[in-house]
Amino acid sequence: MRTIQELKQAVEAGRFDAAFTALYGCAGIPLAACRARYAALGAGFAAAFGEGERAYAFFSAPGRTELGGNHTDHQRGRVLAASVNLDVIALAAPNGTDTVRVLSEGYPMDVVELSCLEPVEGEANHSAALVRGVCARFAQLGCKVQGFDAYTVSNVLKGSGLSSSAAFEVLLGNIVNGLFGGGQDAVEIAKIGQYAENVFFKKPSGLLDQMASSVGGVVAIDFADPAAPRVRPIGLDLAAQGYALCVIDTGADHADLTGEYAAVPAEMGAVAAACGGQVLRQVPEEVFYEKLPGLRRALGDRAVLRAVHFYADDARAAAEAEALEAGDFARFLTLVKESGASSFMYLQNVACHSKPAEEQPVAAALALAEHLLGGEGAFRVHGGGFAGTIQAFVPLHRLEAFRAGMEAALGEGMCHVLAIRPVGGACLTEE
Repeated sequence: MRTIQELKQAVEAGRFDAAFTALYGCAGIPLAACRARYAALGAGFAAAFGEGERAYAFFSAPGRTELGGNHTDHQRGRVLAASVNLDVIALAAPNGTDTVRVLSEGYPMDVVELSCLEPVEGEANHSAALVRGVCARFAQLGCKVQGFDAYTVSNVLKGSGLSSSAAFEVLLGNIVNGLFGGGQDAVEIAKIGQYAENVFFKKPSGLLDQMASSVGGVVAIDFADPAAPRVRPIGLDLAAQGYALCVIDTGADHADLTGEYAAVPAEMGAVAAACGGQVLRQVPEEVFYEKLPGLRRALGDRAVLRAVHFYADDARAAAEAEALEAGDFARFLTLVKESGASSFMYLQNVACHSKPAEEQPVAAALALAEHLLGGEGAFRVHGGGFAGTIQAFVPLHRLEAFRAGMEAALGEGMCHVLAIRPVGGACLTEE
């Protein structure tokens, strides 16, 4: 137990420096900047909830970038993903009540009564639903969840395809796990986040985003058994390969696109059902192609094309992991480009069908990336698609020109150079 002032003194004295190095050393962030950020977090908590003696703890959950397997996770496919240096952080402490209060910088406070751990009408698509859902799932797993206060700050770019929502879910999972001895590992915390998003927030997401944020580093994930996904760490030092990872914000608004996103798993699921499975991973590829003429008539060409993408990108994600493990970075880049082409042509998550045909910012950004890379590197649509971001692997000798060219067209600050963070969701400990 200590006061906020005592916690601030511990931060400024360097007692969290080892934790800061583990989380942010990958991006070369100075320790002084880390100390200032977490000290400010304490000040935000004090302003919201007071600064008296409590059992305070710092938490962090990173954003994630998908490296391979675009829209394959919800069909129990394979993916390649990585956590990044941008994160959402929190200072949290039990409050001795049955009420959870979470205040995220720049947003209204979420207040959740633990007496109600069922979905609440009208709460879907609001962050309070995620708070309630995470607490509910921990309670179902036998954790004695109690009231707590948390103040959060995020530099995960909202709408960037870096999954700020998944990072928030993983952060909540680590808070409950850390404060109340939940006893869950990183994989289970990811599944708890997905449960909250699916059941309480009412968004039909797969498990890729939460898993990448929770586990950390570069991971190859096989979702064949969603109850026990196989997670394999993959070594990747981009700087040693002479490359930088860039995520480029196209400036497109992806609000009100839930229908676009939901149509992808729905159409893939319809193809699977017509072939006798629940998801495409349960349907042999040869069976799909045998039934393709009838599937076109029954479900339309777009559903069929999206299934074509799934089979190719599922295999490609596994091949990308194998290429990295073999040290064949050139092969990895080739596969990344193939994945981007498949997403564009078959998955069709580059243009928004609900928007005017003249509006194609993601496609325009991809065309510009191809031009600026001059035949080197690789580029692809990033994450869910339709709006938001693209991803590029840029040779270091082209990086400044690439960033300048992208920002000249899209606006200053729209090209983000990221580092792969080796640590996933975490409770920060003192030296």
